[in-house]
Amino acid sequence: MTNANIKRVKSSEIEFKDRLVSIQRVTKVTKGGRTFSFSAIVVVGNENGVVGYGLGKAKEVTSAIAKGIDDAKKNLIKVPVLKGTLPHEEIGKYSGARVFLKPAAPGTGVIAGGAMRAVLESVGVTDVLAKSKGSSNPHSVVKATIDALSKMRDAYTVAQVRGVEIDTVFNG
Repeated sequence: MTNANIKRVKSSEIEFKDRLVSIQRVTKVTKGGRTFSFSAIVVVGNENGVVGYGLGKAKEVTSAIAKGIDDAKKNLIKVPVLKGTLPHEEIGKYSGARVFLKPAAPGTGVIAGGAMRAVLESVGVTDVLAKSKGSSNPHSVVKATIDALSKMRDAYTVAQVRGVEIDTVFNG
């Protein structure tokens, strides 16, 4: 993942909706017995092209979720969304997880599984076809989906990078 493509966003001026992707109870066995703690993966987005994910760990569920939301607001990226779908197909990878995102016609809906669905709905995509391959670990799937979304470029960006008119991008 190249840092040149990723567009960072400041979280102060935007209103976010958060979605809990996964929560796990973690047990640490010590001489004195078992100690329980929780880890939560949270996705935040404004449903208009900005999304981020975070991991929170704490002794209580609510604290873990709150920490996850704070962490997610520090890792925001801007994604181009065109008419409720994505600009082009993209593959995202992270660890053992591979995701494939494909634009869809209006009215299709979000065809995606658990962790991917949370990310795509948070970014504001209403029509998309998505497939998760490899690992189904929510951590990896969320990060692979964010990787694919961070690689997305709209036609205006492509035209600027190439130094040509926007019509040339479509016509070749």
